[in-house]
Amino acid sequence: MTTESASLAQITATAVSLLCRELGPVNTARFINQFTNGSGDYTQDRDAILGNRTVAEIVAAIKKQRTRCGEQRAGGEE
Repeated sequence: MTTESASLAQITATAVSLLCRELGPVNTARFINQFTNGSGDYTQDRDAILGNRTVAEIVAAIKKQRTRCGEQRAGGEE
C-alpha cells in the first residue's frame, strides 16, 4: 500500500489500467461513460444538419446516396 500522495492524473491512469485488466477495454469504456457528460446542443446540431426537411425528404436523400454508393462499388452489396 502506497502512503505517498499521487497526482490525479496518476490515479486516473492506474484506475483505468486496473479496470481494463479486470473488465476488459469495452466494459471499461462503458463504465467510464456513465460518469461522462455529453457535449454540445443536440437540438441545435440536428436543426443545422437536417433543417426543416420532412422524413420523406430525408428518406429520399438516403436512398439517393445509397444508389450512388452502389454505383461506385460496381454492383457490390448495399
